[in-house]
Amino acid sequence: MNLPKQIATHFKTFYTGGNWTDVNLKNVLEGVTWQQATTSIFKCNTIAVLIYHMNYYVRLVTRVLEGQPLDGSDKFAFDAPPVQSAEDWEQLKNTVFTDAEKFARLIELFPEEKLGDIFHDEKYGSYYRNFQGIVEHNHYHLGQIVLLKKIMSQL
Repeated sequence: MNLPKQIATHFKTFYTGGNWTDVNLKNVLEGVTWQQATTSIFKCNTIAVLIYHMNYYVRLVTRVLEGQPLDGSDKFAFDAPPVQSAEDWEQLKNTVFTDAEKFARLIELFPEEKLGDIFHDEKYGSYYRNFQGIVEHNHYHLGQIVLLKKIMSQL
């Protein structure tokens, strides 16, 4: 069994489909306009902010896997750039999907024997915990996006 490859597949299917939940980001975002993506419902985060937030952690861990220091903070995780046009919205989505592909490739190449090693600092747990945690975190926020879309369709 190649566990890093399985984790990478689990991660990729969140974005493009074929996962156990049968819900994926690509399909959920299909047809969402930039205006919808930036609409706040009941003071909740917007769809654009949520996908930025999900990708924030993907980018942080990617940098560590590339040998760079862990340079980020939860306090910046929702600081999405403004989306003020269809072009901005497309750019944000493209960045998210491009970053996801890169992260999945790095997970696939990650040595299985190092999955249990500490990720940067003991308080963050193991590499495995971080890889799997990102998948869980993304599914959590995908559920929010699905609900926001449903609510918007009723307004």
